[in-house]
Amino acid sequence: MPTPPDLERLTLDAATAIAQAHTAPAPCPTCRPYASPGWESFPASQDGAALQLLGALWLAGDDEPTLDEHRPSGVDAWSADAPISLAHHPYNRCEVWACTACGFPFLRYTEYGGYYIDKRIRELRAGLIVKT
Repeated sequence: MPTPPDLERLTLDAATAIAQAHTAPAPCPTCRPYASPGWESFPASQDGAALQLLGALWLAGDDEPTLDEHRPSGVDAWSADAPISLAHHPYNRCEVWACTACGFPFLRYTEYGGYYIDKRIRELRAGLIVKT
């Protein structure tokens, strides 16, 4: 998805504050179809209209963000309990979205493989954010 030219760049602290501001234990019925505690493909049955774009951690034209990943020993980077290190890949290439009904925050990014493009989504949970 192209980045709109007027999209706000979010600092790591701003993205963390967005996550901390929303304390609901689960998404509401409006955003439940997007609920993904770990990285999942964006649901093909949804058009994304229930989500509002808040900003991006990286914008096209910025210096190339690192491809290094934060992978603690014994934790699968794609699992629901994987830590969210906003300074590392893929988080440093994410956009931050929120439910238009309840404000529940999500991270979205597009993975470009050799023969595919996969739009992904994950809940932005404050308790999983780590500073590395």
